[in-house]
This record gives sequence, C-alpha cells and structure tokens, in this order.
Amino acid sequence: MSNVDHNYEKAYLREKAARDELERLLEDKTRALFNANQALEEKIELLQNQQAVLMQTEKMATLGTLSAGVAHEINNPLAYVTSNLESISYLKPTLVTLLQLAQKQMSQSITEQEVVETITKLDSALSLEFILEDLDELLDDTHEGLKRISAIVTNLLSFARPKNNLMAMSDVTESLDGAIKLLTNQLKNSKVECIKEGLPLTYCNLSAINQVFVNLLLNAKYACDLMTEQYPHIIVKLFADTEHIYIEIVDNGYGMNDETMNRIFEPFYTTKPVGQGTGMGMAIVYSIIKEHKGDIYIESSIQQGSLIRCSLPILPEPDSDLEKG
Repeated sequence: MSNVDHNYEKAYLREKAARDELERLLEDKTRALFNANQALEEKIELLQNQQAVLMQTEKMATLGTLSAGVAHEINNPLAYVTSNLESISYLKPTLVTLLQLAQKQMSQSITEQEVVETITKLDSALSLEFILEDLDELLDDTHEGLKRISAIVTNLLSFARPKNNLMAMSDVTESLDGAIKLLTNQLKNSKVECIKEGLPLTYCNLSAINQVFVNLLLNAKYACDLMTEQYPHIIVKLFADTEHIYIEIVDNGYGMNDETMNRIFEPFYTTKPVGQGTGMGMAIVYSIIKEHKGDIYIESSIQQGSLIRCSLPILPEPDSDLEKG
C-alpha cells in the first residue's frame, strides 16, 4: 500500500470516528432535550391542574360568602309558592265537587235540579267567580316563583362547576348578566348601573370571565360598605373597539393606598378582616385575564373610589385543522 493510500485511509478513519462521535453527541443531546421537554410538559400540566384546583377552591370560598344571600333569594319565592299551594289546597274540595258533579251529569245519574242546587250551595260557601279570578293568578305566581328558584340554582351550579378549559366563541355580556343574577342579594343595597354596548363574539372561557365579574363586584361592594356616609354606587361598563373588549368597574368606595395597589395581585394578600377574605380573589382575576392575553389597569385613591379596567383581545376561533397539525 502506498503512503498516499495509507494517509487517505487514516484521514478517512479519523473523519468517520469524528462523524460517529458527533452523531452520538447529537443523539445524546436530542435524547436529553426530549426528556427535558417531557419533564417541562409534565410540570406545565401539573401547574395548570394546581391552578384549576386553586380557582375551584376560590369559587367554593366565594359560594360560602354568597350562601346566606342565596338562601334569602330562594326563601322569598319559596314562601309565596308555599302560600299559593296552601290556597289551592283550600280551593281543592270545591273543585273536586264540581268535577264529580260534572261526571254525574254526564252519566245522567243526577237531575238538573240537583245540579243547580249543589252549585248554588258551593257558590254560597265559596264564590265561584272568586275561584275563577284567583286560580290563574295563583298558578302563574307559583310558576314564576319556581322559575326564579330554578334560575338561582342554575346560576349557582354554573358558577360552581369546574369548567376551566371550556373555550368557545362567546358574548362576554352573558358573564356579566350571570354575575349580576348570582349577586342579586349582595348588591340589593347598592345602586348598580350596567352600561352595555353590543359586543363582538370572542374566543374565551365564559365561566372564567364570570368569575372575574363576581370577584370584581364583590370587591367593589366591600369597598363601598366601608363608606357608611354615602349610598353605594357601582358602575359596570362593557364596550369594545376594533381589537379589544373592555370590562370597566367603577365604585365610590373607600379606595386603595399605594401599598395595596402594588400588592393587589399577590396571592393571599388581603385588606379584609380575618375570615372575610382568602386573598386570592384578585390573583385569580389577574390569572384569568392573562390567560386570555389581556391586561388590567387600576386607578384608585383613598376615599375617592376605584376604577378597574380589564382589556381582552378579540380572538377568532382557532382553526381546528391547524390545531391538529
């Protein structure tokens, strides 16, 4: 073998060895990167699950705050439903007698004279005209009361159920309407003014946005309660431009100092007395708004009230084919 061939073989073997080593290193790095990516995905999933649990826990704490008011909201229609059913029970013997009388007349087992006499006695005991006038109202009021109870329970269940990953094209106005219904009793002593423009649909988690409204309204109500010398006034505005939907809540409450404004989104930070707040309300609001790629702006001064504005980008529904790819 010539020196040229020998040198060529040595060079080839060196190059092959270097190439093999490079491929091995690349394979090791690829494997390490894959394992790191898998670990990162698992941590992200764990973090998302923990966040979902935290949001659900905050919902349960909020429901605890609402429970007394909800009981009152249910008791009111329940009281007149019960009263109406008692009235209908009082009318029942007369109605049953009339039906039995109709059956007898159809079977011709009673004379016309007996029918007239029986109806006359019934009318003397309890005016048939009164029954005709009262029965529709009793049934309508009972139906309305049961519908109101059903709506209250539906709103509670809708708020309480964990729907943290349910994204769809939705109208944010529905979240505001649901929150107002849910907080009817809590806000009954406040003037709540809702100014709603027609909003475009956006890709969002409507249940999570509902929680944003509930938390912001409860905070506004608490701030207003601290100002005992004036009537609580809360203004809620919903409006949009070409790129964003805006949620704006203004109150004439106590307001916040600089420290509170700087720490308002910190988990477990609260200015409420022990037992009255979890300190997670605004942290949850911040998390939800950021998940929707939005921003929060706050203006507040002590004894001058607060303004909180959340902006949400108007998002189209993702293309399912692109998601699969």
